[in-house]
Amino acid sequence: MRDLRPILLVEDNPKDAELTMAALARCQLLNDVTHVRDGVEALEYLRAEGRYADAQHGGPVVVLLDLKLPKLNGLEVLKEIRMDASISSTPVVMLTSSREESDLVSSYELGVNAFVVKPVDFKEFLEAIQGLGMFWGITNQPPPHGTLFGAKSRTDV
Repeated sequence: MRDLRPILLVEDNPKDAELTMAALARCQLLNDVTHVRDGVEALEYLRAEGRYADAQHGGPVVVLLDLKLPKLNGLEVLKEIRMDASISSTPVVMLTSSREESDLVSSYELGVNAFVVKPVDFKEFLEAIQGLGMFWGITNQPPPHGTLFGAKSRTDV
């Protein structure tokens, strides 16, 4: 049976978030899409803390992470994800407008699974997001639930 964990979209720009969610909806994925607006909220969601303490989502099938975010930027969020044993295997796609080589290099050094520059052209943007949705929501086989969430971090044992 297909793993229907949600897709986590971390995007502070309302227009980009709306376009991304519309493009994902066009894929007719059965996965829910959860949208958060900053890096702190993303980590709370992933760690099931704060307002997400009672969440039973099992962790996202993928995190679509913007680079330029308030509170904690995308690179800081990615670093936190990779350092936390309970969420470190969560697939992360940096979804950004940045074309800076330093952002690309830093993202891969921190363990990003993919780096996608948001196309400026509307049609190309929709196609890129739909491709991401189809791959991460349908094609890719994520790690089993137990290896993502609920596993104790190294500091808990």
